Amino acid sequence: MFFKKIICILFVALFSASLFAQKDSTNVKIKNKLKTSQGIYNPLSPSKAAFYSAIFPGMGQIYNRKYWKAPIVWGALAIPTYYYQLNNSEYKRYRRAYKLRKNGLQDEFTLDDGSTPVSLETLETAQKQLRENRDMSLLTGVILYVLQIVEASVNAHLIQFNTDDNLSFKPALIMDPINIETPTVGLTIKYNF
Repeated sequence: MFFKKIICILFVALFSASLFAQKDSTNVKIKNKLKTSQGIYNPLSPSKAAFYSAIFPGMGQIYNRKYWKAPIVWGALAIPTYYYQLNNSEYKRYRRAYKLRKNGLQDEFTLDDGSTPVSLETLETAQKQLRENRDMSLLTGVILYVLQIVEASVNAHLIQFNTDDNLSFKPALIMDPINIETPTVGLTIKYNF
């Protein structure tokens, strides 16, 4: 019984010694920034990048110092804007012709001899299709706008992660020495910290 008490006391003493270890000296707080051994961590950086991208598309990417991404963002947003304007102007053109034709007046599709190669149903169908294309261009532009904000924020988060060489991912193929003649398929993932 005495031996069990001594073992328990030693176990508690050793366990409590590890609980009162010294604090990590690599993390020091400096004006809302956390200085680590890898550099300075700025917790407001992702929100700033998202805010800048919301104000002006591509500015969050420039804030993250990924300058090559800004022209891609501008081009990605310019394409749906161009198609929106193109489809909207064509929609208005067919809409105006449809309204004139419904009122019995001449429109731009009426020839000099009074014949109409474009029917009223064709004008209605063209309006419907152009309106769908215009709305799809607007939706695409809004989705791309939101995605570039998310991309800037995520990129700002990922910049602050540790990319030390000690972190590694090494996939490896291991031959099965027991079944050499029979092929075995498998996957082994080894990671070190």
